[in-house]
Parts: sequence; structure tokens; C-alpha cells
Amino acid sequence: MSEVPTTTGAAGIAPPVALSIAGTDSGGGAGMTADVRAFAACGVHGAVAVTAVTVQNSLGVTDVHEVPPDVVAAQIRTVAGDMGVDAAKTGMLATRQIIEAVVGACDAVGIGRRASVGEGVPFVVDPVAASMSGSPLLAGDALDAVRTELLPRATLVTPNLDEIALLVDVKVVDLASARDAAAALHDLGAAAVLVKGGHLEATTGRPQPECVDLLSVGGEVHEFRSPRLDRPHTHGGGDSLASAITAGLARGMSLVDAVALGKEFITLAVEHSYPLGAGHGPVRAMPM
Repeated sequence: MSEVPTTTGAAGIAPPVALSIAGTDSGGGAGMTADVRAFAACGVHGAVAVTAVTVQNSLGVTDVHEVPPDVVAAQIRTVAGDMGVDAAKTGMLATRQIIEAVVGACDAVGIGRRASVGEGVPFVVDPVAASMSGSPLLAGDALDAVRTELLPRATLVTPNLDEIALLVDVKVVDLASARDAAAALHDLGAAAVLVKGGHLEATTGRPQPECVDLLSVGGEVHEFRSPRLDRPHTHGGGDSLASAITAGLARGMSLVDAVALGKEFITLAVEHSYPLGAGHGPVRAMPM
């Protein structure tokens, strides 16, 4: 964990800092907006490095404007150099060039794992490839950069089932295939893998009374279970789960405890989600 300056006085002591390296959502449901809401609800200060601006509402994404890679990198270096970063996460990274800029900046400020120096500031990689409505959010040539550049630096990778299929060509239909997917992602260099079960019912076409997330780390597998909630408004759910885990890591929790915090957070967030707009409404960030 990096050393973070603290401020005392009438305002008290500054909380840990978590950094979201992600795109915007003009509708406020997902992306860095969801990240910062989750950070605040979980007791950490949220800083941002914006990678892309999306034109988006509850119905989907209609346009994307990418931020120049050098500007993305400068945001990371500027935040880390001033206030420090206790944990960081990625969201939408859009292109290979942005991924390479993020990797270079994170290496420079000690975020993530590197073979030459070992563990750095915890780094959660949420490999966002498509929006909830199916709009692509990651260029085709960027997938290889995720595999070769981001995953080897990841403290934890948090793909959904569609992203697993894109990254390692494994179709997850049950816990056995979830373990296979985790092993394949470990082979690409990820230190820990969280295989999220939220999409399993839609993927298999079979009723799933529980939502089971599988964490593989250090040769052990941990299952996190919750009742599957019949809620249509789940926009920003994946971002929020990864952000709550990142917040836990920023607070100094072990990875297992941070994932437990994230699981509790997202279960409450889906339970209290709300309708907004004509499409899928967002999950609600409940204070933890």
C-alpha cells in the first residue's frame, strides 16, 4: 500500500484513495460514475483517470470519444504523485494504445504487479468489453493487450461470462467450467480471478436460485453465494462490484475479505436498484 498524505484538523483524517481508470457514462449508471459512488459508499476517496467519454443512457451507447492516451497516463501520474493511490481499478479502456499508456503510467507509479519488483499497489482489472446493451466498448486489437499487458499486472481480474469467452474461449455453464476459466486466466498471468455468476442463468437458459461468484487465489477456491434477485435494473452492477472490492483493498483488507465486502455491497445494490429512463436502471450504492 502506498503512503498517502493525511490531513488533520476540522475535516478530520483523509480516507484511503482508490483510483478508477475508466470511461464515463452520461446517464450516470455505469463506468467511472458507478465506481466513484461505490468508493464513497465503501469509505474511500475516489479519484479518476478518464479514458473515454460515452454518449449513453439507460437504453445503450450511441457514441464513444476516446481520450488521448498521453492524457490518460498524465491523469494517473498526477493523482498518484500528489495524493497517492491505495488501490486502483480499470474499467473501459477502449484501445490498445490506451491500455499501453495505462500500463506505462501504472508501472511508473507502482500500481500493479511486475516481475522485476513484485507486488505494488493493488490493481483490479475489470476487462470491460461491451456495454449491458451489447455495444462494443473495446476495440478488437485491444483484447490481446488485455491478455499480455494487463492480466500479468492484475492483483485480481473480474470478468463476466461473456468477457471470459472472449479472453480465454471458455464457456462457463457451471462451477466446474468456472474453475477451468479461472485456471486459463491464471495461465495468462492474473494473480487472482473472480468468475462472476450473475449472467449464468441467461447463458445456460436454466433457472439459477443462487448467484455464485468463484474466487481463485493462491491455489485455493472460495465461493461467494447470494440469492438470485429478480430485478431488471442492474446497470453498472459489474463496475460497482469491482469498485467495492477495490475499496476494500484500499482499506487494507485481505483479498478474500475485500471480495466478501464486494459481494455484500452488490447484493444490496441490486436489491435496492431503481428504474430510471426507458431501459435498465442502475444499481444503488448503499453505505457499507
